[in-house]
Amino acid sequence: MTRKKIVVLTGAGISAESGLATFRASDGLWENHRVEDVASPEGWAKDPALVLEFYNQRRAAARKAQPNAGHLALVELEQAYEVVIVTQNVDDLHERAGSRRVIHLHGKLMEARSTRHEDLVYPLEEDRIELGQTCERGHQLRPNIVWFGEAVPLMERAMEETATADIMLVVGTSLQVYPAAGLIHYLPSNCPLYVVDPGLSGVTRRGNVELIAQPATVGVPRLVQQLLSQASAGR
Repeated sequence: MTRKKIVVLTGAGISAESGLATFRASDGLWENHRVEDVASPEGWAKDPALVLEFYNQRRAAARKAQPNAGHLALVELEQAYEVVIVTQNVDDLHERAGSRRVIHLHGKLMEARSTRHEDLVYPLEEDRIELGQTCERGHQLRPNIVWFGEAVPLMERAMEETATADIMLVVGTSLQVYPAAGLIHYLPSNCPLYVVDPGLSGVTRRGNVELIAQPATVGVPRLVQQLLSQASAGR
């Protein structure tokens, strides 16, 4: 029997439960920096040393963080479903938890890429990228992150995966950050949508939606057990 396909869209809320700071704080600052200064091409052009140090610190924090119960529960889904995770997060917690198919819409914190040649991407064994550290063609390396104002190269792939989903889960995101928030509009009309988030303020008006106003570490494991029970019952 063909396995049903679940697409999971995750946002900062699930990483926050592993202790990683989110940038959408009420004061508009990200670790005491204006977001525009550390997450935009303009910020990079103005002060690349600041941007590199900012991500060096984020990388060190991410390496210390551990996958939480929400990440681990999503791996369990692979026992009975085809699972594709589309994440807005740049950390590698989904991979470290054991998820096998992860699409990083906003890039990967644990990679560097050339400032001139976008196809030259390198895994980072260390926590730091330094000024003067270059790609094989002699151009400065930068974090392999999609900054504000830059194209989201994997968005089309995420849309294609969503369009063929049997079930969709949205975890730890307010559905306010575009283009990722628009993914739910590509769902088949009869596709069940589960939204796990304590806030739930950004949920669109749509039929066949179940809202779970709980943090990821509580709501996701419960939902996963429900979905696994459905699969074993042949539903």
